[in-house]
Formats: sequence, structure tokens, C-alpha cells
Amino acid sequence: MNEPTLRIILVDDHASVRDGYRRLLDAEPGLQVVGVAARADEANALVAQVEADVALVDLSLKGSSGIEAIRGMLARRPALKILVLSMHEDGGHITQALRSGAHGYLSKHCEPEDVIDGIRGVAAGKRVFSPAIAQVLAEAASDDTSAFAQLTPREFDVLRMRVQGESANTIATSMQLSPKTVLNNLTSIRQKLAAENDVQLMHLAARHGLLRL
Repeated sequence: MNEPTLRIILVDDHASVRDGYRRLLDAEPGLQVVGVAARADEANALVAQVEADVALVDLSLKGSSGIEAIRGMLARRPALKILVLSMHEDGGHITQALRSGAHGYLSKHCEPEDVIDGIRGVAAGKRVFSPAIAQVLAEAASDDTSAFAQLTPREFDVLRMRVQGESANTIATSMQLSPKTVLNNLTSIRQKLAAENDVQLMHLAARHGLLRL
């Protein structure tokens, strides 16, 4: 008896990447791409419109983030399995993606076969990680003072955008928050990370791989 086809959503802001993975996955027996999205709001709307088993999600999206998309999709469809496919291999991104509900995390440097296996793995209820990602998680587990572990997913997103040079108003618009809420989050972030200003935040982010100076 044939296994049911796994229905997949692709969330990536590069059309060429989406098209490439759509061709790859649709050519694989038992897999079918049922929708694509380039932004968090598009992904959130999509899961309300189509039945899907797995979402393959990049963390760098235009005007939003994959972490925001993960939270929104799971709020609308809790049974959805999330597999992150990202160029970010630092502990901050990995930890926050898992906190937001991701079931697996693969590096974009992995082979196409690893992505296919990863999709099937998370659909079967397994945790799936690239070897490099697993190593980062192992190192983070032995470091109780991991800088970003104490931030909430929203604070992490605010920090990520701030150290990339975005203003509080731009962050507020992107994340659909009030400017006051963003400023309050920035205050909380500085307190938690013991940073007095944005320059110290940038150096801390660079030291932990969140920002490339």
C-alpha cells in the first residue's frame, strides 16, 4: 500500500530558490509542493488556505523573518511540521527557530538528498539537523551563558533587525508592532545582554555570529 503524499509549503524570498526546490520536490515520489510564500504574512495566509504537512522555511525573508513565519504558521496550523533551511548556522538563529516551534534545521550547504530526507524525517516526527547544526547545538548545550538564549523570539527578531541598521519605526512596521513596543523590547534586550547602547549590541551580535561586520 502506498504511503500518502506529503504536502509541502516553501517559504523563501528568492524566486529562483523556490522554483529550484519546487522542481526537486515535485519530482520526488510521495512529495508535492502545494504552495509557496516569500514573506511571513504570505506564509501565514497560505496555511489557512491549503492543507500542508511540512513547511520548508528560510529564516531571511524580505520585511520579516522566518522565525515570525514559524510562529504564525503554527498558531494557525499546530500540526504543521517545520523544517528550517537556512544559511545561518549560529547558535542564536538555531535556538530561536527551535524555540518558535521548528522541528528540524538544515544548512543551505547541505545536499538536495538531505533536504528530501529531512522533510520525510520531520513528517515522521523526528528531529532533523545537519551535522554542523548538531555541533552548534551540542556546544550551546554546554554553555549556560549563551548570549541570546535569554531573549524571547520577538526580542531576537527586534535585535536582528536593529543590528542590521533598521530604525525602530521600520522594525515596528515590519513586525506589525507599535514603535513604543519596539523601544520597550530594545530596552529589555539591552538589559538582558548587559549592553549600554546599539554599538555594544552590534559587537555582541558579531561575536556570536548574528552579524557580519
